[in-house]
Amino acid sequence: MKRMASIYRREMASYFSTPLAYVFVIIFLVLTGTFTFYLGGFFPRGQADLQPFFTWHPWLYLFLAPALGMRLWAEERKTGTIELIMTLPVSMMEAVLGKFLAAWSMIAISLGLTFPIWITVNILGRPDNGVIAAGYVGSLLMAGAYLSISAFFSALTRNQVIAFVISVVGCFAFLLSGFPIVQDFFRPWLPSAVVEMLGSLGFLQHFDTITKGILDLRDIIYFLTFIALWLLAGAWAVDRCKN
Repeated sequence: MKRMASIYRREMASYFSTPLAYVFVIIFLVLTGTFTFYLGGFFPRGQADLQPFFTWHPWLYLFLAPALGMRLWAEERKTGTIELIMTLPVSMMEAVLGKFLAAWSMIAISLGLTFPIWITVNILGRPDNGVIAAGYVGSLLMAGAYLSISAFFSALTRNQVIAFVISVVGCFAFLLSGFPIVQDFFRPWLPSAVVEMLGSLGFLQHFDTITKGILDLRDIIYFLTFIALWLLAGAWAVDRCKN
């Protein structure tokens, strides 16, 4: 645990020693505010909830999570510092987990700084704060899922742009897999059980359930298992590509 914590601290220090952390937080806050108040119609709806706020999160993370995750291993491989990490007395999984948790913390900090929107809706009305709290939990879990995919693809290349593009495509596939039009496309070609399984892998249905205030254990296990599997794949990729 201490060795993973040292990787985590090293990664967090690298974020805040450069403009990266501040730029990411500012972009996150500007985009969430814009989508919530303008595109989401926060005020015209006249309802005291944060549905317009959470509705756009799957699409925001589609680009913001890969933007954060693309550097996790691609930069280490490009600069050669991955060899330094490999010489440290840490296991591969500790290194992968430490770097992932640091990036996830950056998203958590950004998400936490949206608290003025939560305060605003409480001033304007009487929202169900339990539903809003569940929405924040669901948003953070979904961001972790996006980030775990990005960490894996970052481990496969030295080029951050390539890592970003592939990560966006990969995340987009899991975002769309729950859409009826996608399931209808595969239905003539695949057994119905396989189609249903593909549909169950989509982010949106699990996220939507949580944002309604239903903290179903199956949705939480889905996201945590999803993240764990992609991190294991990432550890394999780093070990395979380190040379």
